[in-house]
Amino acid sequence: MARISMQLVAAAGVAAMVLAAAPVFAAENLTVFAAASLKNALDNVNAACEADVGEKATISYAASSALAKQIEEGAPADVFISADLDWMKYLSDKKLTKPDTEVKLLGNRIVLVAPADSQASAEIAQDFDLAKLVGDGRLAMANVDSVPAGKYGKAALEKLGIWGSVEGKVAQAENVRAALALVSTGEAPLGIVYQTDAAADKKVKIVGTFPEDSHPPIVYPVAQTAESKDAETPAFLKCLQSAKARALFEEQGFAVLVPPVSN
Repeated sequence: MARISMQLVAAAGVAAMVLAAAPVFAAENLTVFAAASLKNALDNVNAACEADVGEKATISYAASSALAKQIEEGAPADVFISADLDWMKYLSDKKLTKPDTEVKLLGNRIVLVAPADSQASAEIAQDFDLAKLVGDGRLAMANVDSVPAGKYGKAALEKLGIWGSVEGKVAQAENVRAALALVSTGEAPLGIVYQTDAAADKKVKIVGTFPEDSHPPIVYPVAQTAESKDAETPAFLKCLQSAKARALFEEQGFAVLVPPVSN
């Protein structure tokens, strides 16, 4: 795997620091650990749900893998929202979530993005020449071994028969928003991120959308943690499934997988 240049590392690091604004081990109120790709939508939902819940949640955004490990290590989170089923199962298998609260909340797509002023275009299909599109640059992706967006992206490239041709060109980032930042700042000519990430950044454009059958279904499950201490956690989980939350999630491009519940 190609090493990321110091500029790429710096750009990804800045994005990671922005996402890690909330302290992980110093929570006093309702605390939510959520996949980085949820930031814009969940910030809006959190504000909209404050009156119903009785408090505004503190939300820490990072890669689902990093958040799951932090919960395993004792971080005081009340709610975990993963960008895939695997990391939720990881915690569930360790009895670190309350299984009866788990809900498959959202769906998403993965897309190929380029800087907004790029002339790149692509028809994403079997054996398409992504390596030629990337050229001498790097393909920005979240970590392909542990971060859901990276895993989905690698799976799609393997299914399409082109992973081998681009593997050496991949710049792996700490999370999907850090990968997005590499493209947004022009450090990488192309990247693979969620459709919702592309919609959240006006400095990138979608070059192509990966076929849904090229990777496992993208599902965001949510659950209360086993060690949750906040009495308002059930109200927050309920509000996540409300009609007003649904509208805010859909506004950011997510597919809502559950019927709305009334407050």
